[in-house]
Amino acid sequence: VPANVSPTRLPVNIAGKLRIAASKKIFSRTANMRTLEEVRATLQIAKLKEEDLQPVTHCLTFGSNVTSGDYCLMELDDTLCKHIEAGKSLIIRGDKDEHAVLCSEDETYDLKMADTSNLLLFVPGCKTPDLLPHSPAHPQLVHAQIWGCSNSYWELRRQRPKLKKLKKLLSESPYSGPPYGTQQEVPQQKYTMEDLLGRIQASREEIEAHLHKIHACEIDGHWRMLDFDYELKLLGHVTQLVDSESWSFSRVPLTVCLEELVPLEPREMIEHCLNCYGRRFNTEDGEVMYALDEDKVCSATAQMLLQNAIKFNLAEFQEVWRQSVPEGMNTRLDQLRGLTLVDCSSKPETISLLRVEDLPEDTLERFSALFGIREKWTQDDIEPYIQDLCGEKQTVGALLTKHARSSMQNGRKVFNSRRPIAS
Repeated sequence: VPANVSPTRLPVNIAGKLRIAASKKIFSRTANMRTLEEVRATLQIAKLKEEDLQPVTHCLTFGSNVTSGDYCLMELDDTLCKHIEAGKSLIIRGDKDEHAVLCSEDETYDLKMADTSNLLLFVPGCKTPDLLPHSPAHPQLVHAQIWGCSNSYWELRRQRPKLKKLKKLLSESPYSGPPYGTQQEVPQQKYTMEDLLGRIQASREEIEAHLHKIHACEIDGHWRMLDFDYELKLLGHVTQLVDSESWSFSRVPLTVCLEELVPLEPREMIEHCLNCYGRRFNTEDGEVMYALDEDKVCSATAQMLLQNAIKFNLAEFQEVWRQSVPEGMNTRLDQLRGLTLVDCSSKPETISLLRVEDLPEDTLERFSALFGIREKWTQDDIEPYIQDLCGEKQTVGALLTKHARSSMQNGRKVFNSRRPIAS
């Protein structure tokens, strides 16, 4: 009922479309409250039995300034309800040209407007039967006023955070080390955590986790990605020191590293490199140690070798790679899952750089890009490139069944696109 309609009693829909009497609510737009006798008379007109209803009936009246645009409804699950009840915030994020998402401290939700054929009413103080203390012995009326109404609400659905943009922003100002002498760093766009929270469609915890994953660090209050060559330079300093001191890769002392390498690079950068490529732990006497991760060191070395080559002879690459990693570390192709693509069909076999982080975030666009690169994939080959697309309780197999078509080729199961791929 429009807010500008003069106060008159609303007729009850006796055809039962609203069935308002069955849910213990009788609408009224009059200052004169309905009596119990009037409610009973209305039930007779609607052909409803009083004994089939709850003994407490809510009589609703519209307030004088009721409009449908004053309120928005949002459907929350138990987790988000507890989040709000604990006094925490939910934040809507996204640039003007992006679809808005809702973020808690650690999760991201898609926001979608859902329409409903039933008019939703905002009634402060209206109690459902489970909220009533106990059923009264005799029928009772409870008068409540409607503050607003709506025929739509925001529906939330858990989704993967959109983090591809994070690396793109930080790539605008990569850190290549401190300036030397009178040299000054070229002014570039830099981002604080608050800047990133305003631009990236993800929760704070998800953003912080991804910053760690891409080896970003905070420098003078701004988050920066290290230039890859500079990052390898830092790693080279560490591995050369390990070799010269004959340390085990599983026991690299932080204090000695800093004493030896600070004359070459800033203390914070040396420690950042150790955090990126190693696991920090304390010995029994409290000394801080790092265990270098063989897979991460070998993967970074492989990326360095492949970054300027379109394709590399696989056998030759493996030999050069083996000679390039620190002595005592062992290279394996499974260290490069999600980083490189091996073509076993070519003669000779080749390897090329294909990083999962460079592929589209959208599921359909990701599959289109992958099938544009290679027409047919085995599950083992494509898995590292779609694993991150899997939702909660979703497997890679289920994702492939939905977005790809399977067939047998030379006795092996392969997958190709369900839709034509533009050339």
